[in-house]
Amino acid sequence: MTTYLNADLHCHSIVSDGTLTPEELALRAKTNGVDLWALTDHDEIGGQVRAAASAAANGMAYLTGVEISVTFANETVHIVGLGFDATNPIIVNGLAKTRGGRGERAMEMSDGLAKVGIKGAYDGALKFVGNPELISRTHFARFLVESGVCKDTYEVFRKYLTEGKPGYVPHRWASLGDAVNWITQSGGVAVIAHPGRYKFTANEEFALFSEFKTHGGQGVEVVTGSHTTAEYVEYAAVAKEFGMVASRGSDFHSPDESRIDLGTLPMLPGDLTPVWELLKDKIQ
Repeated sequence: MTTYLNADLHCHSIVSDGTLTPEELALRAKTNGVDLWALTDHDEIGGQVRAAASAAANGMAYLTGVEISVTFANETVHIVGLGFDATNPIIVNGLAKTRGGRGERAMEMSDGLAKVGIKGAYDGALKFVGNPELISRTHFARFLVESGVCKDTYEVFRKYLTEGKPGYVPHRWASLGDAVNWITQSGGVAVIAHPGRYKFTANEEFALFSEFKTHGGQGVEVVTGSHTTAEYVEYAAVAKEFGMVASRGSDFHSPDESRIDLGTLPMLPGDLTPVWELLKDKIQ
């Protein structure tokens, strides 16, 4: 396998905060020419069996996947895990623990929105949730769009669901070390998701990559849906600087909300080592 592989190793289904089923995502990926696919729902691996079966039915190679929320330098950072054993109790139990705080956080978000006149947000958000354990800001955003409060989810986040706004409630997730250990001890490779999205200083970003590597993290998303062309180049250089493998993924959530469709990103730069080179024996 080479870097010139249409691999999409970051997307979400109704099991977390996407709007399509694992089966619908698999068909969409295949239609868009994806060769190697992974479903990476937030803090949840309940869709893995369905995703792997659907990939096989559509003639695609498959890697197990997850996107774990962690707190680092008071920011939420996402770590993608690929190629792990989805039945390993280390990752199963770790993810169950980190999901535990979402329900309480959601009620606080609803209370904050009610104070600015937006009533019934919790029940409204629940209508969009496939898995109540994973209720998130995205589900609240969909409710506010449906209700006509905002025209799209980007406006919702800007006005209501980011720090300092009425519906924002911070949540302390797993530590960086926890997430990397759950993935690696279950046989997988840990990858820093969309690093260009985090509002870190240069020193904080260096600390993130350094600590990640110290814990056993091996990869970074270079080509991803929220990165600019300049950031592809920037994080290709970071991958080389830290001796990391490179990953590629659309971060697709919905046909109506996502800017990048499954399988439509540029290829990884050819001078990088792709993450799938480390996972040849884990590909289904």
